[in-house]
Amino acid sequence: MEKLQWNSFTKKIYIHESVEKLYNLWATTEGITSWFLKYAEYKSGEKTRESLEQIQKGDTYTWKWHNWDGKEEGNVLEANGKDYIEISFESSKVSVRLEKKNNITIVVLTQFDIPVDEESKLRVHFGCSNGWTFWLTNLKAFAEHGILLNETEIDLRNNELSGYQFVNM
Repeated sequence: MEKLQWNSFTKKIYIHESVEKLYNLWATTEGITSWFLKYAEYKSGEKTRESLEQIQKGDTYTWKWHNWDGKEEGNVLEANGKDYIEISFESSKVSVRLEKKNNITIVVLTQFDIPVDEESKLRVHFGCSNGWTFWLTNLKAFAEHGILLNETEIDLRNNELSGYQFVNM
């Protein structure tokens, strides 16, 4: 068994969908806002990518979620156009690898280069690990059944603990 490390974690999920479709759900504005985000913008220099245009290495991004007023800005570090994406995220990096296994795709998400100070252990390692568990489940529900599990209609932002208590933020 691998030893738990504070500087990284990996989450995996099998999804009954093609690698190509799942890649586009991660790598296009239309895709990622269908199951994950309220708003996403990808730019190549000053040019904003079209909604169905795949991200490319060197792009920048801005993401906003439902039920959270903050935003995440970062860089696309790798995007091979078929089965691998890597981005800067929080104070770390996130990679998504898609692997075909018979008629099923396994999504392997790794968050790494996480700082190991006490705040990062709680906020990034623990918080993001919990968050990605939900979002990968949401991706599976959406890709396989066309349903969303995250809350988009009820405004949960007024409860300061909602991000820690609601599993479908």
